[in-house]
Amino acid sequence: MKATIITIGDEILIGQIVDTNSGFIAKSLDKIGVEITEMISISDNKKHILDTFAKLQNKVDVVIVTGGLGPTKDDVTKKTFCEYFDDELVVNPEVLAHVTQLIEGYFKRPITQMNKDQALVPSTCTILHNQVGTAPGMWMKKENTVFVSLPGVPYEMKYLVEEEIIPKIVREYKRPYIIHKTILTYGQGESLVAERIENWENNLPEFIKLAYLPNPGRVRLRLTARGADKEQLEKAIEENVASLDAIIHDIIVGYEENETIETVIGKLLSKQNKTIATAESFTGGKVASLLSAVPGASAYFKGSVVSYATETKINVLGVSEELVEKYSVVSAEVASAMALNVKKLLKTDYAIATTGNAGPSKGDSDAEIGAVFIALATSNEVIVEEFNFGQPREKVIDRATVKSLEILQKEILKIV
Repeated sequence: MKATIITIGDEILIGQIVDTNSGFIAKSLDKIGVEITEMISISDNKKHILDTFAKLQNKVDVVIVTGGLGPTKDDVTKKTFCEYFDDELVVNPEVLAHVTQLIEGYFKRPITQMNKDQALVPSTCTILHNQVGTAPGMWMKKENTVFVSLPGVPYEMKYLVEEEIIPKIVREYKRPYIIHKTILTYGQGESLVAERIENWENNLPEFIKLAYLPNPGRVRLRLTARGADKEQLEKAIEENVASLDAIIHDIIVGYEENETIETVIGKLLSKQNKTIATAESFTGGKVASLLSAVPGASAYFKGSVVSYATETKINVLGVSEELVEKYSVVSAEVASAMALNVKKLLKTDYAIATTGNAGPSKGDSDAEIGAVFIALATSNEVIVEEFNFGQPREKVIDRATVKSLEILQKEILKIV
């Protein structure tokens, strides 16, 4: 079963907003065995929409469209659906009742004609009831292709995908199984990982495909198996993951999309009843942001001092001015003092500190652009590592953030 996802909106094409809807829809469809052939963003232009529909007709089983269902004149999706299906807009009483209740009952204001027009839908469409918004979803079939229209508001789209579309596809279509397994690795680049697992990759079964998903300092390895026998696919995936683990066990930190390194660290800290704090300079709180984004992080993450300026390191963290003058603000000595002082300040078992020169200029230090010091304070020592991550600025910050978590995880694992 094949599907194409279309996002409609000039605001996406000019970069005013980022399209997150397509990714959510793609993941949801993939989980039930629907293959995504394309993701397309197009303008709020009737002819462009009609041309795109015609191009996809009978080429895929399902076309899912988001956007253009609002009450304003620039939202043309419903009228375009009517033209493509040679239909007309009519008032749907159930949708009108829902919109009225939402506007008058929840928002406590009189309903306007523009609000009422949200209940206008093509006469032959199957309504997908939107309980969290005013714009209903629409399901219409022409020849061998179903066209589904969803609102562009993310939480409304997500509701309709989860509560209406996925159940309907599962009921009405026979689909193959698609099984994914994502292995998370840290500390080695894509090319080095590929060299280490080349023989293993060459011996994968034909129905299992491997994809490399690299980011600074980490590589995700995604295995995808497709077929009719779910148990056979799952068994083959697990067997090949086990053989992969035997080859690169030293760099594997977790599995699946939700098992990020910060999630793994959180589980380890919770299990050991340990706590962590951060003192960050050039990373600007990114390490703290990742640690605190994990549900339940309050049990082990105590806080952060983003000491971006030199005076903040001195006045807030208590790094001595003499130390800064002697060794420079970008140094192993200052990183060590930052880690020790934030650990003492927030009374934690571990503390990470970052100081470096991300560029484009050298700032308060003569250190080379790209130079980074990461310190980890534990209960009995301070570990400091020096790196040079080059340029550009974003790469230095991202790699240092990932490397900080990698250093922390390796240290925690020593006492597991």
